[in-house]
Amino acid sequence: MALLENFSRMTTPVVKRLIIINIIVWIFTKFTGNLMYEYMSLFYVGSPFFHPYQIITHLFMHGDFFHIFFNMYTLWLFGCILENMWGSNKFLLYYFVTGLGAAGLHELVMYLQASSMDPQALAVLNSIPTVGASGAIFGLLIAYGMLFPNNVLTLIFPPVSLKAKYFVLIFAGIELFFGLAGIGGNVAHFAHLGGALFGWLLMLYWKKTNRMYH
Repeated sequence: MALLENFSRMTTPVVKRLIIINIIVWIFTKFTGNLMYEYMSLFYVGSPFFHPYQIITHLFMHGDFFHIFFNMYTLWLFGCILENMWGSNKFLLYYFVTGLGAAGLHELVMYLQASSMDPQALAVLNSIPTVGASGAIFGLLIAYGMLFPNNVLTLIFPPVSLKAKYFVLIFAGIELFFGLAGIGGNVAHFAHLGGALFGWLLMLYWKKTNRMYH
């Protein structure tokens, strides 16, 4: 009970609601088998399993425990800082812009891949679901790195300390390399990059129009 009280007191309103919704959805998926994944995951737009609402619902879907744990931990760690700075409405806008941007780039990459696939490979592509808030989470990392570039972050593994600007650049470089090399086929690397890209673009727009802090 004390842990929940501390969480409630230390967590900003939108971040708190996002974490709670994600956890509830994840628990629900454990009782419904593949049903939730079949309807709420994001499929390739040319797939018979695709529905437009999946562009939103996939942001609240996750795979195993570690997937949701690290996403929600990162959301809490950086999201509370950003929400305190921007306010709840602006933070929520940023979160969904980066999440939708992640889905958009991921779909574009799948479209480019599908154009050169044979029917058998295309059938496999059409059946692959994408889940997770990772694109939006990468957007939060970009925002933090741009706002606090010289703050030092310490990784859990490997246990090294880096300035935030180097941290986000290295992670973006790794995602780009893995995505182009096709390493980690079950990870949507270009969705992560999409969240980072749209976060960067939105931050530049806010900076240019003097809307970064209000």
